[in-house]
Amino acid sequence: MIQSKSAVLKSLPPIAAVPLRTGVNSLRALVKELQIVLAHIAAKRDALASAYYLIVCGQFAREHRAVLRGKIAYLNADYAKKTSIARLRRNIHRLEKGLIMRPRRAIFAEDYIVETVRDFKHACDGIVDEAERVWARDVLRFYFTVVGSSRKIEFARQLFEAGTSKNGGGHCLPYTSAQRVQSTVSYSELLTLFQQRRSTRWFLPRSVSRHLVEKAVFAASFAPSACNRQPFHYIVIQDTARATAIGKLAGGTVGFAENIQCLIVSVGDLSSYIEERDRHLIYIDTSLANMQLMLAFETLGLSTCAINWPDIGSAEQAVSRELQLNGHERVIMLMAVGYADPDGGIPYSQKKPSEMLIHWDAEA
Repeated sequence: MIQSKSAVLKSLPPIAAVPLRTGVNSLRALVKELQIVLAHIAAKRDALASAYYLIVCGQFAREHRAVLRGKIAYLNADYAKKTSIARLRRNIHRLEKGLIMRPRRAIFAEDYIVETVRDFKHACDGIVDEAERVWARDVLRFYFTVVGSSRKIEFARQLFEAGTSKNGGGHCLPYTSAQRVQSTVSYSELLTLFQQRRSTRWFLPRSVSRHLVEKAVFAASFAPSACNRQPFHYIVIQDTARATAIGKLAGGTVGFAENIQCLIVSVGDLSSYIEERDRHLIYIDTSLANMQLMLAFETLGLSTCAINWPDIGSAEQAVSRELQLNGHERVIMLMAVGYADPDGGIPYSQKKPSEMLIHWDAEA
């Protein structure tokens, strides 16, 4: 039962009657009890919860600042310096979803088609990756052949056709489920790969080649992400001394940080969003890709250890300084990569039974 503030104060002995260390411990206990009481009260209302994290606990301040910096970077995007445009990727994906709707609407995407074409033009004038430009061009071209007419759509059509070649392309378009690449991997084979992947903390003193890292990241790039924005990138540290130093910042690597041969830092990019409601997507999308990344490494003969990155101010400042991160970039997690030492220990880590993980809908 949660005690009231007055009850907590009455339960403490007079300060003069308590040894110094005991007094400090009692004070800490009092502060903890007060935090519990305040948290219980603040959890009842959104406004109270915001006040709690403003006055009592500032743990989310860094995230607030990063989200705001991401919003500013999104609005002030210098397309001439970007190799990928998040809004263009999002809108082209939205067009794709409109194109595959059943039934397809005669008029769709009217509210964002003009900005999409303008972003495409920026992409053509800047250093945006050619594959991204070709995909955008093919989808836009197909869109204008099937969509109905309106004032905005006609304006966007004219803007798109001005200076855009009508020849070539047409390969980066939506396709049917039957046309997907078909895998021959069975469930039992996939399950074996899942069971093979274990958190490995002991590696052989052997370097990891760039070629293998690039192959694994290529495989990870096929992971789903919200509106195909892929709001992340990887910083690969191959120098063992630097990998150890960065790895130690996570705090959960005591005892094995010195054994890390290659360290991959997953960085989320909040400049991919304008709305605060999307701030969590960097964690979801990066984690989806990271799981595929770890499995890809397994198929290449490499083992990994996912390293949690806690939100600790000193560590955040240190890693941002060391890796020269922008204010809208946040570390999602670290990953140790290397050739597993055959004699290195692996925690058993009993997993929950699958029936504990499934909650069947009562209405099903």
